[in-house]
Amino acid sequence: MPKQLKALGLIPTRLNSNRLPQKALLDIHGLPLIIHTYKRAKLSKALEDVVICCDDKKILDIAKKYKANSILTSKFHLNGTERIYEGYINLKKKYDLIVDIQGDEPLVSPYHIDDVVHYHKKNFESDIILPTLKTPFFSNTNVVKVIFNKKKKVLYLSRADIPYQFKKQNKEIYKHLSIISFKPESLKKFVESSQSKLEITEDIELLRALDIGLSIKTIILSGDSFSVDVFEDYEKAKVKMLKDKYYKIYK
Repeated sequence: MPKQLKALGLIPTRLNSNRLPQKALLDIHGLPLIIHTYKRAKLSKALEDVVICCDDKKILDIAKKYKANSILTSKFHLNGTERIYEGYINLKKKYDLIVDIQGDEPLVSPYHIDDVVHYHKKNFESDIILPTLKTPFFSNTNVVKVIFNKKKKVLYLSRADIPYQFKKQNKEIYKHLSIISFKPESLKKFVESSQSKLEITEDIELLRALDIGLSIKTIILSGDSFSVDVFEDYEKAKVKMLKDKYYKIYK
């Protein structure tokens, strides 16, 4: 393992999301959603740099307006993981870890990013680190639930209510937190592999990683985070932002 591992933060975003069109540009108290994500990622102490990987000049122009590092990528990627790989290749710089920070999480915690990077450095044998948040049980297909074993190895991800409540009621679940750390060679292997049956069925891209044999570990984090998938999430983000401690630093 290298003595000093360097981590790059890449933020994938696209203009025309299905459930909430042009959500990257939605205003949250004077700043576009994507800029909130970028500014918060820049507060991380574990990242060497942060770059927005977008698919449209509208987002690129907004990034330039706010002096955010950005790169234009293809409109034809199937998911954010493929988008950040193109961004990484185009940057032509070598890093030991590539951290995917989803562009639709305007309340992402920089400390969560730091925790994920530090954990991957200590568990460098793992291809991917996928953090989770323990939360009281609720049913929502927009939220990806994660099943892992005692060694924190991820076994499966699903939009369904898993594990199934056959004999005992689930009082809590572990939900997918949208900060994902990849080793570059693992990211390359993922992108060069075709979509898997499970990935297509569940619409969860990391199921492809499990299908092709990549090892995924989780770290359980505390706090809260959520993605803006629908209009109700956008309204929730506007309310929470006003009370957020990081927003007060960069607004």
